Amino acid sequence: MTVGFVLLCHQSLGRAAQVAAHLAERDCPVVVHVDTRVSAADRGAFAEKLKGLANVRVISRQACEWGTWSIVQATLDAAGVMLRDFPGVGHVFLASGSCLPLRPVQALRDYLGQRPDTDFIESVTTEDVGWTVGGLDIERFTLRFPVSWRKHRRLFDTYVRLQRRVGFRRRIPQAITPHLGSQWWCLTRDTLAAILEADDRPEIDRYFRRVWIPDESYFQTLARRYARRIESRSLTLSKFDVHGRPHLFYDDHLQLLRRSDCFVARKIWPGAGALYTAFLSDDPGQGAHGEPNPGKIDRLFAKATERRVKGRTGLYMQSRFPRPDRVNARTAAPYAVLQGLDVLFADFEGWLSRLTGSRVHGRLFGAERAAFAGGEQVFNGGLSDSPILRDYNPQAFLANLIWNTRGERQIFQFAPQDNLAILPFVATDPQAYMAVVSGAWAIPLAMQAVRPDADFVALRREAALLQRQETEALDLLSQPTSKARLRHWSLVEFLERAQDHLQLVVDEISPGTARRLTDMPQMVDLTPLPQFLQALRNEGMQPVLAGDLGDLEALIQGGEKRGRLRVAK
Repeated sequence: MTVGFVLLCHQSLGRAAQVAAHLAERDCPVVVHVDTRVSAADRGAFAEKLKGLANVRVISRQACEWGTWSIVQATLDAAGVMLRDFPGVGHVFLASGSCLPLRPVQALRDYLGQRPDTDFIESVTTEDVGWTVGGLDIERFTLRFPVSWRKHRRLFDTYVRLQRRVGFRRRIPQAITPHLGSQWWCLTRDTLAAILEADDRPEIDRYFRRVWIPDESYFQTLARRYARRIESRSLTLSKFDVHGRPHLFYDDHLQLLRRSDCFVARKIWPGAGALYTAFLSDDPGQGAHGEPNPGKIDRLFAKATERRVKGRTGLYMQSRFPRPDRVNARTAAPYAVLQGLDVLFADFEGWLSRLTGSRVHGRLFGAERAAFAGGEQVFNGGLSDSPILRDYNPQAFLANLIWNTRGERQIFQFAPQDNLAILPFVATDPQAYMAVVSGAWAIPLAMQAVRPDADFVALRREAALLQRQETEALDLLSQPTSKARLRHWSLVEFLERAQDHLQLVVDEISPGTARRLTDMPQMVDLTPLPQFLQALRNEGMQPVLAGDLGDLEALIQGGEKRGRLRVAK
């Protein structure tokens, strides 16, 4: 017994003839159904190419339309010719004109010879199907679909809605239980003959004529009725995208197709000459395969689909600009935003850079310029330190900076007086880490207040503005929708255990590295701060973000006496 092939063709007839000849020359009967919409000249040229092959039949009886009964009728017509003209066929393999054998014909013949009573057809109940695209599962069988979805989509959708509204339901014949599966199957002669010769076939065919996409349910349902043994899988490798359209295989998929161990693949690009040359041959190396296992490449396709739908994390480009609700992260890599530490410690950026090996910037969103590390004016990716260019789109500025420095963690300083438009972006980015010492903005103001020419009214006004802006920023970062990791201390809380808190920041910025702080950065002179905060309070402003004023004064005085706070004089 041998295996026969039924090919459904409607385009790229040159490639289809090449595949049909390859199969026929290796003693596999082939019946080709050519769509009647193909021109008579093209059909004649196709038949002429196969004229000398006695085990090839070419028929043209149906104008096949996707999703309609015509595809099933064309398959039934070709299968009838196969069973009538080739009694030596034990299995019938359904394929399309864009399919390509991936393994030698003899390997398929041997495989089926060891399983003479097995039908290979994906066949699952509607409750178990998770791959249907279009919103119709059981309704494929209970509604009527008299018009083409592709040609008359609006009429199709209107008629479906009307049937749902009036509660219309078709009666499913008692003799069958609807099943779904891939269109491409390999059935035994006995099963196929039983389907074609069934006494109630006119009734079954009449029912399936109004089922949507019957080529994915007709044989899948009837095989359950007649088969002795079914393996619910296809021997054909076919992959579909998120819209339900088949993937095309090109020349650069050669090694991928070989790894699948499947016997046939669809859909092959007609111009993939390297694939046709490689697989339509008798190369002995093509026979070294195991059990067909398309699952080997499922993971690769899943990753490709995810990348196509979601894109690469943090990548923004003209051809695919991600929607905010469809991205895992706003930026391409983890980064840290530190607020208050640069004013609390002298040369904090240099100290942190030496300790962690990370790129530590100044205030990237400061009013005067983007303070890149090392004082650079142009950074990776051509990013300028111009605040005008940066503030035109601060979110894109940060996303580009992180994308262009992948592999190196970026750390930058922030302050309440910086461009706050970036904070909603940072707050919703799971790649972001923020450490905030609230109230630290008062330290440089306190240093200005001790100058003889200080304008305290202006300083008080600026302090009120900074506290209000920092309060709004903390509220934003604390929202349930915030995805950034936040560490927040008031100035007093931080000073109570400055080394421990700084150690925590370093550990979270550089996870996996056990760096114990043996050399703390020098803290700036904080002695004017309590007096300045008290003066603000006396003028009617409550500097609540810094913490309790009495505790702050005790910490500064006690810390200096015991040497707990290293203060730069």
